[in-house]
Amino acid sequence: MLPQGANLQKIRDGKRTYAVTPHLPGGFVKPETLEKYTRVAREYGGTLKLTSAQRIMITGLKAEDIDNVWAELGMQPAMGFANCVRSVKVCPGIAFCKRGKQDSVKLGLELDRRYIKKEMPSRLKMGVSGCPNSCAEAIIKDIGVIGTDDGWDVYVGGSAGAHPRLGDKLAAGLGYDDTLRLIDTVVAYYRENADIERIGQFIDRIGFAKFCADVLARFAAAGEEAIPAAPATEPPAPTAKLPGSDSGLKPGDPITAGSIIADIIRVYPDTIPVLRGFGMGCLGCPSATGEALEKAAGIHGLSAYELVQELNKVAIRSERQ
Repeated sequence: MLPQGANLQKIRDGKRTYAVTPHLPGGFVKPETLEKYTRVAREYGGTLKLTSAQRIMITGLKAEDIDNVWAELGMQPAMGFANCVRSVKVCPGIAFCKRGKQDSVKLGLELDRRYIKKEMPSRLKMGVSGCPNSCAEAIIKDIGVIGTDDGWDVYVGGSAGAHPRLGDKLAAGLGYDDTLRLIDTVVAYYRENADIERIGQFIDRIGFAKFCADVLARFAAAGEEAIPAAPATEPPAPTAKLPGSDSGLKPGDPITAGSIIADIIRVYPDTIPVLRGFGMGCLGCPSATGEALEKAAGIHGLSAYELVQELNKVAIRSERQ
């Protein structure tokens, strides 16, 4: 019999090892809790594993030790239905990230409080990203929310796995309360009408137009302000270029405050150490594909003028070589 609150991890030479994965809302953990994890793992010969769902697994455990592990952690076994809300992945958002546009931590923790481990027609994952960089991978979650300057965009039907599917945009520019109410409506509609299938499979079976119309009509009928249906779209585009920014830097062109970072490092790769020297290390960030130098400088608390001067010294030198 499977030990309570554990998952079978491996069978080797007839011996079974198990893992426990206590729930950590949003992946936040206090130092004293982390110390407790370490002590328990050491005592029972386990290994700590950081999971993609922002949890900490203790694996390599024996069946007879599982009850004691939970007791020493001071936690109830993390139980749930096979088909339930498995995780709510949350990015740092405006609480911790300089690029955040919305408070993903507040929204994500509220969704976790409402839904984690609740029974569903199939497994369901949520993702809350505070900006279009989507570090919480919201576009490949069953329900994904992405923050923009205008509010929250809600996507449905995403999934990874063997048959990946990008989510469909259901609504855009929502406030905090409307976002929660819309997600409540999506979950209720899914639970009442789906077979044993992920939200994306359900949408593919009935059609996104029907799903969208039914959900938004139900939302409006609940007495809230109607939300206009968002057209089916591709995933969020990279950050748009600023008005007046360069459409494409060419060899020999001077670097300006409006130059796009990706263009700068493509045309003048010798500028990469300069950018890193100013503390702009994440040059492969999705924002770099469409972000002007002056905006990136502002986000990093730098002088765009000084950056331009130093970058052009390198650009001119490389052109002369």
